[in-house]
Parts: sequence; C-alpha cells; structure tokens
Amino acid sequence: MIHVGLNAHLLSSQASYRAAGIHNVVDHLLRYLPGEVPADWQLTAMVGSRIQTRYAGVRIQRASLNTENPLTRIVWEQAVQPWHLRNFDLYHAMAFVSPLVNPTPTVVTVYDLTFMRYPERLSTSRRLYLRLLTHASCVRARRITAISHSTASDLTALLGIPHDRIDVTPLAYDEARFYPRTAAETAAFRQLRGLPERFWLFVGTIEPRKNLTMLLDAYAALPPNLRLPLVLGGGRGWGTDEVEARIKRHNLGGEVIMPGFIAGDELPLWYNNAEVFVYPSVFEGFGLPVLEAMACGTPVITTNVSSLPEVAQQAGMCLPPDDLMSWVNALRRAAQDSEWRSAARTRGLEEAKKFNWQTTAFKTYQSYRRALALPT
Repeated sequence: MIHVGLNAHLLSSQASYRAAGIHNVVDHLLRYLPGEVPADWQLTAMVGSRIQTRYAGVRIQRASLNTENPLTRIVWEQAVQPWHLRNFDLYHAMAFVSPLVNPTPTVVTVYDLTFMRYPERLSTSRRLYLRLLTHASCVRARRITAISHSTASDLTALLGIPHDRIDVTPLAYDEARFYPRTAAETAAFRQLRGLPERFWLFVGTIEPRKNLTMLLDAYAALPPNLRLPLVLGGGRGWGTDEVEARIKRHNLGGEVIMPGFIAGDELPLWYNNAEVFVYPSVFEGFGLPVLEAMACGTPVITTNVSSLPEVAQQAGMCLPPDDLMSWVNALRRAAQDSEWRSAARTRGLEEAKKFNWQTTAFKTYQSYRRALALPT
C-alpha cells in the first residue's frame, strides 16, 4: 500500500471570500482524487481542528489546534507536522510550502508567484515567508504541480525550477453548480436580489491587481446610453478605497453596484443573469471566475496576460490590460452586438467542457507516480 498525506490545512470552515480560491481547489481535489488513485493507495488529509467536512475515500487527520489562523498554521506545519510525515510514503503540500524538515518525498502545488510579480500587494512578512519557503519547498520537492502553463513558466523564470520537474494540472469548475439556468430561475433570482434586467458583472476581491480603475475609466468613456449597470462583486481587499474614489470621480454612483462578497451558492445565478462577464485582471495563476462564467454561458471579456488566455481561449475577447481604448471599444461592442454575445456564449460553453476535476485529479495522481519513480 502507498500512503499519501495531503496538507489540507487551508480548508476553511466558514463561508467568506477566504473560502474561495485555494480552499476550493483543495476541496475538489479531495473529492476527486479517490476516484483516480488505485484501490491499494491510502489518502490522508491533514486538516485544522474546526474542519468537519468528510470525503469518501479519504482519511481525515485533525490537528489539535485551529490552523485557520495563519501564524498557528505555519507553526503547526513547520514544527509539528514533520513528526507525522514519517507515516507517509508521499507528502503533498497543497499550497506553496512544505516543512523545512521533511523526511518524506514531496509534491508541492504552486498557484501563482504574485508575491514576486506584485510584491506590493502583500505585507512584508507574508511576502518574505512565501518567497523564501516556496523557493526552498520547490527546490527540495520531487515534483511541482502548477495550475497553469503561465505559473509553470514563472517557476522556471523567477525561481529557477527546471521545467522537467513541473507538471501542469489546470483547475476546473464545479459542473453541478456552474451551468446555464432556465429563464425562470434567472428571473426569480434577479427579482430576489433586485438586479437590473441587463448588467455587466465582475467577480473577485477588490484590489489593484484586478485592474478595476482601468475598467471604470473605460466604462466612464462610453456614451451613457451604452453603459449597462456594472456590478463589481467581491470582498474588500487592499486598495478598495481607490476603486471607490474612481467611481466618485466619474460620477458613476448610480451605475456601479458593489454588493460585496458573493456567496458561493448564489454565484452561478449572478453569472447566469449577467449579460457579459468582465475580468480586467493584470495577473492570475488561473482565473477561475472566467471559466465559471463561460460554463454558465456568459460571454467573457478579459485580458491577454498571464494565464487568462489559457482559460478563455477563443471564447471571448482577450485585451491588453493597459489599453484603455481597446476596453472602451470592447464594452461598446458588448452593448451593441448581440451576434457577438451569442457566438461568445456558444464558444464559451464548448471551451469550458475541456476543464474538469477528474482530469485535474488524474494529472495530480500522475505527479504522485513521477515523484515515487513509478511508471505513468
């Protein structure tokens, strides 16, 4: 029997914007990995004391502490967890960092190198922690899984990791939640939330990396009769004040809606109600909201940088993040060109089918085999 330990301490016990992102990836891998590994493999997920979720085919090992506190988690991972790793044949650090003292062959998952590309968005302590320990973890790991080719390229360019030690394991969307809803369902939700019949939607943490000030400049440059209401959905991040100031400067208070964090169970209906999904981010490890919107049949306008073209493919418009007039023209077309919206919807649905969690889990299992020098 091969026993694999998975560091799942970034699972969250509460619904908030912190329960998105890495929590979502860890959760889905724990759901789908048991279906991809052989019957004689044992999976054990190491989690914090407050996590009550169970996964078929996965043994749960709870810590005695609440590791949702970042400092507590770091202490647990570096000082306590190494004592448990002797029980495993392989250890999967599911988010950036493995223990510095680690007797077990290791696979490390890296989502992005934001802490190097955009260091100003993190506190000094967090930036240094991620930079030093991610590098040390990747150097010592037998395999590194990257969630996009863009992240894989950054690992080689910025951390010097040989490309032949990196496996790309693209993310996916939850097919049971993100799909086109009926007109009756979308209308009922629109009435429940008091949403306009036509609107454009952004979803993500409100922070500078998302490039929302540029989006607002482009939006303001449109003739008023072409401006659909713009919904900026997401939790407040650092730099939210700058976004609010730009709304005020352009006098867009009556046209821009900021509902705050959008709960996961409602998110598919927000996508379904939106006429177009806009995502002007300048850097993403993967860009899952773009994929989720496509899976719901919502046309997408995003940027042509980092991982975003890997996700959008030919389904939507991919524009330079700093080309204001390109965004003005794209929004103009989105408002006026129903044929483009119909074609983008069809292409998006087709492209989204290429991403599924079974494939992600299988590629992760193949990384495990390579780490253990087993044939793949």
